[in-house]
Amino acid sequence: MIESILLWAFALLTAPLFAGIIFKVKAFFGGRKGSPVLINYYTLIKLFKKGSVYSTSTTFIFKLGPMVSLGAAATALLFLPIAGHAPVFSFNGDVIFILYLLGLARFFTIAAAMDTASPFEGMGAAREAYFPIICEASMFMILILFYRLTGDLSFAAYFSGSQPFGLWQTAGSPILFVVIAFFIILLTENARVPVDDPATHLELTMIHEVMVLDHSGPDFGFIEMGAFLKMFFYASIVARLILPFELGNPALNLALFSLGVLIVYLAVGVMESILARYRMDRVPKFVLTSFALAFFATAITLEFLR
Repeated sequence: MIESILLWAFALLTAPLFAGIIFKVKAFFGGRKGSPVLINYYTLIKLFKKGSVYSTSTTFIFKLGPMVSLGAAATALLFLPIAGHAPVFSFNGDVIFILYLLGLARFFTIAAAMDTASPFEGMGAAREAYFPIICEASMFMILILFYRLTGDLSFAAYFSGSQPFGLWQTAGSPILFVVIAFFIILLTENARVPVDDPATHLELTMIHEVMVLDHSGPDFGFIEMGAFLKMFFYASIVARLILPFELGNPALNLALFSLGVLIVYLAVGVMESILARYRMDRVPKFVLTSFALAFFATAITLEFLR
């Protein structure tokens, strides 16, 4: 249990660090030096030192949004095996619980955006409510596959120890479709290129960023930290699937896991450097690709296992 808590703390502390790697990759492709890797820590400290400003049109819902989003992301990591080690909490069906918990965080984020009575934030909230619906369908399709392979509905049964390697052994190459589907889900859920561009300042083209325009100070710090943890959550899943090996030593397993997470963040940085954001009418088609890949992986594997 102590090791699980320490690994959870490791995830909380290093999530902003890994997110800073994306800036370095984009700077490299742009021929610039770029901001330091620790830039996100400096930003969080600066935000927590400031005070929050609230509009007279907002209610307590506006204040709940950042806290719920951060709490949900931190709680989700409690159920995820870090570096293949058993999670802090686990029970059969916790996958469903976590998916609905992340959905609850999205609901409060959307509600906080709507609470400002801003048409721009309402527009971003509508997009935030629309695109993740396809991601949820993809996630449940992947869960059907994992359930048929393991007989469990638990993150511990999928990503602890050598379980990811067992998924590859049982299902074979269709797991590659699952990896790509998870990566598309990561980009969509975290509003990254080509779904959204976190660096843009045009309200008409933003999704996540336009929803948090009115947040400031510690509230905005909670949102940023929650975003870092949420991205780390999805990156950890992809990392365990692309490097599913069990080395038999906790330190080596942590190093291998960190390498896998680093690869995922580097891939995100490369994507943001070589691709432009899609037009809004093309985003649903891109996100729907994850469902198609998950569906084909499930259909092929179930036919093979029958």
